Amino acid sequence: MESKTKIWIKAFRLRTLPLALASIGMGSFLAAAEGKFNGAIFSLCALTTIFLQILSNLANDYGDSVHGADNKDRKGPIRTVQSGQISHGQMKTSIFIFSGLSLISGLGLIYISVGLNLQVFLFFLGLGIMSIIAAITYTSGKIPYGYKGLGDISVLIFFGLVGVMGSYYLYAFTLPLSFFLPALSCGLFSTAVLNLNNIRDIESDKKAGKFSIPVRIGRKNAVIYHWALLLGGLSCALLFVVLNFQSYYQLIFLGTLPLLLRNGKAVSHQKDSLKLDPYLKQMALTTLLFAITFGLGMLIS
Repeated sequence: MESKTKIWIKAFRLRTLPLALASIGMGSFLAAAEGKFNGAIFSLCALTTIFLQILSNLANDYGDSVHGADNKDRKGPIRTVQSGQISHGQMKTSIFIFSGLSLISGLGLIYISVGLNLQVFLFFLGLGIMSIIAAITYTSGKIPYGYKGLGDISVLIFFGLVGVMGSYYLYAFTLPLSFFLPALSCGLFSTAVLNLNNIRDIESDKKAGKFSIPVRIGRKNAVIYHWALLLGGLSCALLFVVLNFQSYYQLIFLGTLPLLLRNGKAVSHQKDSLKLDPYLKQMALTTLLFAITFGLGMLIS
């Protein structure tokens, strides 16, 4: 029998954390390439992002159990609320705790970065509250937006544009337009992780009334969509290099191409949903590796 600690760690879904750190890493590398890196800001960015990701995972565990998406037909790992390892009440409490931790960490981050600049402070506070609400309401609440097929848009925004550009701004206090391209890359790759997850769960989601993109467009079109996300993310990064070329070191991130191709081929050819599951972790790690290699290329150029 698993210990309570192991059960909670399973509920945290630690394999998703590399994905959460990718956007923060990208924003931080872009700042470092311009000599604007700050260790305290990075630490609080990373901590806040980790809290938000765990919050999202816990709320997802709770919400999918309540709304029926976690059921006996689901092919992924068994969730803790669904299996009775964690009660609804305990999971609700954990959601409140991690909401508070995310808010406290975020407040510290904003203060360290912008100080008492009230206008900027309030803007980022609002952004932080929106992030908490988005994390919770993806599958929880009366009208979870994940059940309407809007999760992809949310991931693109928060794991791409907000994560990269928001963290970069906290270092540099500017928003260069060209940096939206690597931000989109992170967002598109992160959306690919969600799409893979939804392809894996397509049958159980149908039965639960969860109208994810793969449920709406069918598996065949969802595979095409997956390739579009992978190639779109890569194209945005390449376009950035073309527009801001300094040296060929900027192309180091192309080392992740075989991993992206491997992921796309698995989604295309693997019909067994259970065998698709490992590629969620693979795509999350590939996204983090992409952010690191892209950032290193910027640093040494």
